[in-house]
Amino acid sequence: MLQEPHPFSRFVAILGRGKTKQRHLTEEEARDAMRMILRGEVLPEQIGAFLMLLRLKEEAPEEIAGFARGTRETFELPAEIPQVDLDWSSYAGKRVQLPWFVLSVLALVGQGTRVFMHGTEGHTPGRVYTREVIERLGFPVAGSLHEAADQIRARNFTYVPLEVLSPTLRHLIELRPVFGLRSPVHSFSRMLNPFNAPVMMQGIFHRGFMDIHAGAARLLGQPHMAVFRGEGGEIERRPNKPTVVWTTHGDAEPVQETWPALLPEPHQAPDLEMDVDNLLRVWRGESDDAYATAAVTGTLAVTLRTMGRAGSVEEAEALARDIWQARDRDFLPVRA
Repeated sequence: MLQEPHPFSRFVAILGRGKTKQRHLTEEEARDAMRMILRGEVLPEQIGAFLMLLRLKEEAPEEIAGFARGTRETFELPAEIPQVDLDWSSYAGKRVQLPWFVLSVLALVGQGTRVFMHGTEGHTPGRVYTREVIERLGFPVAGSLHEAADQIRARNFTYVPLEVLSPTLRHLIELRPVFGLRSPVHSFSRMLNPFNAPVMMQGIFHRGFMDIHAGAARLLGQPHMAVFRGEGGEIERRPNKPTVVWTTHGDAEPVQETWPALLPEPHQAPDLEMDVDNLLRVWRGESDDAYATAAVTGTLAVTLRTMGRAGSVEEAEALARDIWQARDRDFLPVRA
């Protein structure tokens, strides 16, 4: 007895027809495919084939934008969305150095910048994930987007785990040990921007994804977005090396800038302890760590430039140092 093809099979076929016939999904096709996945209308076998075929050919900007749009449509948003200045994603985890970028973000928050941070944890063993750092520094983790809105209004900052945004995407990211590879979920989850912040920061591990993220931001109409190859794949400038930053503003062509190294030594020894409390000590000025300070101010400088608060690399570097120096060392609500 002949069976009708499954409705999702057309998306798998587009990706798997072979070198001469396969093609990228259009943005609309990607959006429709993600809608079906998130509505639970796709078989597990199809999801596995779909994600790995995407991984094999590498994602296109149209696909990343479509997946992000399809996911955004599922969010249970509060009736009144608070104004947010900066969307910050954290999906990689840190293995070699502590997540110093968290201090960059909190220095901005202390100045009144409203930040929506989102991410996930636990998909790769042996890493320090942002959620545990945020909790150690005394900030609550939002259990819903309504709670996130309240936290933004109360203290200019929220951290929202991926399972709050989409339990299905969290499940798919956790399949990494099953596949043995990252999937496109790691890429487009970074671009969900639930509260529609005008500025979005992106950190990647593989430099080949710069144009993909920049292209997706343009298709999404993101007003301002910067992407660069960050330490460990997070949004953190590596102070020992020059950093190429791609910046997009709406649908304009990306602008590429090379930011200089901030430290003379080309390499930094791995942090064997990865003691999260060192973040506290650096914030409070109890530890004079040149690498940490350079990572914090360097990341902060790129962010300020993307936000339009500095007209040049040099101006951004100087402003970042001033903000860091002027931080409120008692700002963190950490509990003993």
